[in-house]
Amino acid sequence: MAHDLVIVANRLPVDRVTGKDGKTTWRRSPGGLVSAIEPVMRAHDGVWMGWPGGTEQRLRPFKDDGLSLVPMSMSAEEVEEHYEGFSNGTLWPLYHDVVAKPEFHREWWDSYVKVNQRFAEKAADLAAKGATVWVHDYQMQLVPKMLRELRPDLRIGFYLHIPFPPAELFQQLPWRRQILEGLLGADLVGFQLPGAAQNFIRLVRQRVGHKTHRDTVYLPDGRTVRAAAFPISIDAAGFEELARSEAVTERAAAIRDALGNPTKIFLGIDRLDYTKGIHARLRAFGELIHDGDLSVGDAVFVQVAVPSRERVEHYRNLRDDIELLVGRLNGDLGRIGTPAISYLHTSYPREEMAALYRVADVMVVTPYRDGMNLVAKEYVACRIHDDGALVLSEFAGAADELRQAWLVNPYDMNGMKAALLDAYRAEPKELTKRMKAMRKQIAQHDVKAWADSFMTSLENDDNEHTKSVRPATGG
Repeated sequence: MAHDLVIVANRLPVDRVTGKDGKTTWRRSPGGLVSAIEPVMRAHDGVWMGWPGGTEQRLRPFKDDGLSLVPMSMSAEEVEEHYEGFSNGTLWPLYHDVVAKPEFHREWWDSYVKVNQRFAEKAADLAAKGATVWVHDYQMQLVPKMLRELRPDLRIGFYLHIPFPPAELFQQLPWRRQILEGLLGADLVGFQLPGAAQNFIRLVRQRVGHKTHRDTVYLPDGRTVRAAAFPISIDAAGFEELARSEAVTERAAAIRDALGNPTKIFLGIDRLDYTKGIHARLRAFGELIHDGDLSVGDAVFVQVAVPSRERVEHYRNLRDDIELLVGRLNGDLGRIGTPAISYLHTSYPREEMAALYRVADVMVVTPYRDGMNLVAKEYVACRIHDDGALVLSEFAGAADELRQAWLVNPYDMNGMKAALLDAYRAEPKELTKRMKAMRKQIAQHDVKAWADSFMTSLENDDNEHTKSVRPATGG
């Protein structure tokens, strides 16, 4: 069956769940992407294709709550080389300011090309004549060009959910030109921030040699490609409704009680990743207690570290480092029954997250680099009484929108300590003023507005030109 809209993503919007009886069912994945795209899919007879996890090969298309889903298989070798290797061992650290050293392996690249080609061919099969295909994220950067070669009739959009690096970093990549040309297969390339779009345009001009003007690339075949910022957001109204519910209100009170009713609760919720700055923020909090600025009992730090890429050695080492730090801080600073840090290495459903957001007096979001960071926005949406403080890294994309947060440089330990203390001591009037402004921002710019903005631009942009341009000459 041909579809008018095809969503191409590394993952399906559902997770496979195996029951006690051995039967497999599907559960909707957490996160705002599916809630943003779902109404667009329903309106356009859409289908979503992606990997469901695992290495099972004989997977059939299926429907979940009315959504058409097409699972894509990966072999164990492809999971290791395409997903864990090139996507998360090469691109992820390179695109996050080289917080960790990227690895460059030719076998990983070959697998990345192979998987992208298979996804492109499947998208070409699924798309109706003149359909729209929306490709998502860093695992699929070659798909736009491959798809255009197969189906020049399609309207193709690409959206990068993570940062896009400056030329000084990107040019380390041995396959830099292939990635840029892959993205140029799209009609519209979307980024989280204007600076990322500018990085892309500059690299296309320098490395591929195409003519560019402002946000547009002029290709020799008469096509134009536009690169622009579309900051992603959350279902703000949905989170607020959840936060107001009786069950979440009661759970928030129970959490505070279980923590010993401290004066202030600090909270961090992150995927366990070296880009998130978890180690530095816990160290800063520990120093504040050690220096006597805060005291155990008056202040407690709850850190939720959601398990991530546990097969990758770098992530296992990070977990060990953080657990050692938490143990040392609690051993040095805690009291019987009152630890300084409550550390939880687990994932929670949306309701529990909302309860944690409700109970947290100070939310601490301090990544070294983040495309957006939706946790910061979720916290703001759940502050239904216009209270609470957000301490936010200036290197998170969300810092561009949430200017009333206490913005910090996570590499500056003294600066981070000062911000945590300022947020702890802030007067209610100041907290209300800051939080009201941030809540207004995310209410007006929610995830539906993001999806609508991207799709409108993709459908309405004029992607042809009559300029005389030379063939690409860059390297």
